[in-house]
Amino acid sequence: MKKIAFCLSLLLTAVASNVFADESAINNSLSRMGIKAESITPSQLPSVSAILTEQGVIYMSDDGKYLLQGPLYDISGQAPKNVSNQVLVKKLEALKNQMIIYKAPKEKHVVTVFTDITCGYCHKLHESMKEYNDLGITVRYLAFPRHGLQHESAKEMQSIWCSATPNKSLNAVFKGEKVSPIKNCKIDIAKQYQLGSQFGVRGTPAIILKDGNVLGGYLPPKDLLAELEKQGE
Repeated sequence: MKKIAFCLSLLLTAVASNVFADESAINNSLSRMGIKAESITPSQLPSVSAILTEQGVIYMSDDGKYLLQGPLYDISGQAPKNVSNQVLVKKLEALKNQMIIYKAPKEKHVVTVFTDITCGYCHKLHESMKEYNDLGITVRYLAFPRHGLQHESAKEMQSIWCSATPNKSLNAVFKGEKVSPIKNCKIDIAKQYQLGSQFGVRGTPAIILKDGNVLGGYLPPKDLLAELEKQGE
């Protein structure tokens, strides 16, 4: 019995050493390329790790020799499904308390939308909020100031998210009204903007599904519902 326990201990030690060596090799390769990793986790591919960077998700072989950049698709189902952003879903949910949420009375689906108050199609989406909600779609907003964090619109969006009544403030701004400046609060929309960049958002609105898939651009309420039902969300 002691011999078996000793052998098992050696095996576990070897496995742990290999995991450490793999991550060390990956970190060495990333360091040579000037890439900083937020996290390194196993991917859906054998012997390949998913690496979360400021620019999004990349993949690297566990020996640190090969790098893959681009979406990873699961083709086992009826239609190819992008699974690259699944590593970002936990990070998205961690910002839930910062989201401006329009909850459907009879919720069937939940989407997160990166929005911008200067974006015409974002206005159009917001104007149809009641219809989205009536169809059972809850909409959760995060800020993505497409002109950058130094733009005046970013400062205004910061004030909206810091407002005591953010839903009312956002409604007012989308109607063309102004919001009172608020400089200091616990919410920092820079984190929301960075997450949008990691999801690959380049324009707004960008609709994020529960599994991390991104629907770029505006979809009317019934079209969004059809897409959600098609993807089984």
